[in-house]
Amino acid sequence: MAVDAQWVERNLGIRPEALDEPGIVAGDEGDGDDKDLQRELIEFDSEGGDGAAFAALAPQTVALTKFVDIEWPAGLGPVPGRKPRGESLPKADVLLVTWTVDEGHALSRVLTPGKDSRDDWKPYTKNFAEISRHMRPGCPARNYGRLGTFWTTKIGERKVTLFKSDSHMSQDGPQLPNETVWQQIVDDVSPEWVITTGTGGGIGPSFEVGDVIVSRFATFDCQRTFKRLNGDSFANADAPPDGRFATAEKLFKANAPFLPADNTRPPKIISSESKTKGILTTDFFGFDNTDNTYGLQGKGDLSEMGDAVLGLVCKNLGQSAPKYTIVRNVSDPQIESKNLTLRQQTTIAANIYKGYGRWSTVCSAIVCWAIIAGIE
Repeated sequence: MAVDAQWVERNLGIRPEALDEPGIVAGDEGDGDDKDLQRELIEFDSEGGDGAAFAALAPQTVALTKFVDIEWPAGLGPVPGRKPRGESLPKADVLLVTWTVDEGHALSRVLTPGKDSRDDWKPYTKNFAEISRHMRPGCPARNYGRLGTFWTTKIGERKVTLFKSDSHMSQDGPQLPNETVWQQIVDDVSPEWVITTGTGGGIGPSFEVGDVIVSRFATFDCQRTFKRLNGDSFANADAPPDGRFATAEKLFKANAPFLPADNTRPPKIISSESKTKGILTTDFFGFDNTDNTYGLQGKGDLSEMGDAVLGLVCKNLGQSAPKYTIVRNVSDPQIESKNLTLRQQTTIAANIYKGYGRWSTVCSAIVCWAIIAGIE
């Protein structure tokens, strides 16, 4: 489905004329430096003052306080660990990494119930002074004085370390210190599997908000800071276990009512079978529209801004690399270009994320659970 201004009014409550009001930094019609917009979305906090302000603009949206507890299969409900000790991430079977503030809220609500990524998870500062020297001033990690926050949980017999990263490919600068962060946390945890998860933009008209794409393929589509990586593609040899995906889709039901009312069906899980159906990592805030403005179509099923770095790290690790997969939810569907400027479309994409990014992340968090519960 392609969304337009009327969709936004029905599902967010934002009037079409408000799309031209100040408040979203869209760059020079999509060609300028969009780091401010990227950061605005990374740091948008629906559980804080940001959420209250946005709710006034978009009265149709619902806070995570309405989250409905999930009735997990017997013996497989996530069990959060005690407060971690030490400066290193705890050893675990699975390392699970997410990125934005709202992704962290939703992931922790599902997998570490009672321990929120912002309020409770432990700050991760190992080698921060050295790593941050290679980050640009003003990026989130340097401003927070940490590389991220972390906690642990257990799903069945599997130990999981969860990490909400404050280091971002799109924010840290041209030296790509996020690669170093990935290397360090993988070394800390020594996992069998690594999962990177969060929100993204669906490519093509078939996706709806809340759909989850599971992919072992990631490709760089870089036109700005990281042109040197453009076209580099990575694939984990093994697909993740999918035996519990049908159960996961049933578990979506409890919180699916908080997804857009215009969704025509329940959210579904899509497993990528090739790189052209996989994840596309951009170094700009691009999204799919019916004009294919950013040239994303045919390159992948979802665009985001960092997952291919994990593929790069694992390629460099060679035989010692863990298995990995990407679990991304569609927080933004394709946008109808007709009768909308690119700036208006950018505003629509950003506001759909602010309204539904947390709820679509509930779906991908459940899929992460299904993968972990299915590991033999």
